Amino acid sequence: MHSISALTGNIDLHMHSIISDGTDTPEELLKSVKTSGIKIFSVTDHDSAKSGTIMRSLFREGDPLFITGVEFSCKDDKGKYHILGYGFDPESAAMKELSEYGHFLRIKKVKSRLDFLEKEFGFSFPDEEIGALFALDNPGKPHIGNLMVKYGYADTKENAINDYINCVHFKSDYVTPDMAINGIIAGGGIPVLAHPFYGSGDELIIGEDMDNRLKRLMEYGLKGIEAFYSGFSQKLRSEALSLADRYDLFVTAGSDYHGKNKLVKPGDTGLLNEAEYPKRLQLFLNQLCF
Repeated sequence: MHSISALTGNIDLHMHSIISDGTDTPEELLKSVKTSGIKIFSVTDHDSAKSGTIMRSLFREGDPLFITGVEFSCKDDKGKYHILGYGFDPESAAMKELSEYGHFLRIKKVKSRLDFLEKEFGFSFPDEEIGALFALDNPGKPHIGNLMVKYGYADTKENAINDYINCVHFKSDYVTPDMAINGIIAGGGIPVLAHPFYGSGDELIIGEDMDNRLKRLMEYGLKGIEAFYSGFSQKLRSEALSLADRYDLFVTAGSDYHGKNKLVKPGDTGLLNEAEYPKRLQLFLNQLCF
């Protein structure tokens, strides 16, 4: 066990690799982390705990501290959520079962979206492209969007997603937040609400709605919120810290780095100029017992 109460420096606990919708391989991502001067990091690929096993095999003495991570895309009758999990055992039965279910739903949605695009708009792709798509660990909307741009069906990936792919709606094909939270806890991890103020699309959740959202997720076992995030203003960061104090929640910091798929750099969390980690972030890191 190592205490990090006196440690300062950059940190990034929300990053993606090619295992989901990032463009960096785990090796490339580790290199970027070291180049960026990040001292503690996590790779939180969507609906997959695989990166934790891979990353551990790459480490050398002196490398940054690593926390196993995952991000589950969740939905219930109250809305959409992204639930982060940290410090779990990626080989645990609970995490394997949850990841496999998340992967199953992703593949099902990709098939439905491809069928919809062909039926409604006449968009089709060569068999080799479809084969490569389904060979990915966790294909999703960005991968389909990139294919649409490649074959001239859309000008940009964002245009492809917003104007075409998002026309397909799924009522029940989601990991629910209680499933994600319970699975993370069963795997020995800590569940955290990613970018807590962001709901579906451009929805911004604040005030009483935010309080009710947190209370509901805490009933399932939620333990923290992502207070430092690349897309947050100083006002939102302050509000997140206030919520963490109000509900006795851990705090995390993440960029949501996706390589070339987003204009976000490793370590871009809003915590870059902090003299030291906020108390609830220190508590979170110490809880994981490095």
